[in-house]
Amino acid sequence: MAETMFTVSSSPHIRANNTVQTIMRDVIIALLPATIAGIYFFKLQALAVIITAVVSCILSEWIWCKATNSTNTANDLSAVVTGLLLAFNVPPSLPLWMVVIGSVFTIIVVKCLFGGIGQNIVNPALAGRAFLLASYPVAMTAWTNPVDGATGATPLAILKGVEAGGAQLPSLGQAFIGQVGGCIGETSALALLIGFAYLLYRRVITWHIPVCYLGTILVLGTIFGRGNLGGMAGLYEIMVGGVMLGGIFMATDYTTSPMTKKGQIIFAVIAGALAIIIRKWGGYPEGCSYSILIMNLFVPLIDKYVKPRVFGTWGVKKNG
Repeated sequence: MAETMFTVSSSPHIRANNTVQTIMRDVIIALLPATIAGIYFFKLQALAVIITAVVSCILSEWIWCKATNSTNTANDLSAVVTGLLLAFNVPPSLPLWMVVIGSVFTIIVVKCLFGGIGQNIVNPALAGRAFLLASYPVAMTAWTNPVDGATGATPLAILKGVEAGGAQLPSLGQAFIGQVGGCIGETSALALLIGFAYLLYRRVITWHIPVCYLGTILVLGTIFGRGNLGGMAGLYEIMVGGVMLGGIFMATDYTTSPMTKKGQIIFAVIAGALAIIIRKWGGYPEGCSYSILIMNLFVPLIDKYVKPRVFGTWGVKKNG
């Protein structure tokens, strides 16, 4: 009988074929439905913004790698994902030179200065959006109605009461399909849910953060209902604005979200509560981006206090 030979090696013992490039490729595929929807509803303006953001992010990372004589990471597709997400978080009417500035800030300041992919402390695309909103508030809040192409208010602005003139809320169906004003990638909840299903199927993300984030907003949105929507208020809250986009594609960022499932649930629930607080009582109609950015900063604290017990240490007390 032949002897069985075992290979003894150090941990980890779990192996996978995933690389940064394959994961980012899956994210890009998941973002395609929302990309197509954004271009369909907002036409060539959206396409120009998307191309400008993606190209600017890739070039910014390549230039940084050349200038610092570091390994070229521009081909791992992470800059493509960042560019797409940044474009998704701005209105289609944003001047392209502002898109370039936002892309450079996102890659150089938020990502590369902190050490590159895997070392940034907040989500780069959301930080880029916050930077653009602080720098160019008028351009970042000029919304186009995809139905008639005219400038108009977003559903969140109407709910907030900052839009005069008795503007009417779009229907729930219009919000689900994407026939509402807003940022390029956030209008179609249907397209984002298709991407969510793909990410779950490919096991790129788990359900914990998206479901808990959206669920918290659904429950609190129903309790603190706005706009005379009755029992549909919570559902409407997750259909409009950046909640779907943020909860599925940005709150789940590996680098800026907790490592454990319990930590991810805590992260998502608090972020969802913050989003509703900002939307209802804050001075800005949208609270999604800031809720995630704030919780990004608490991830090290969550990971410190919410971690699995090491096998074999149950009941063991430290000396002294």
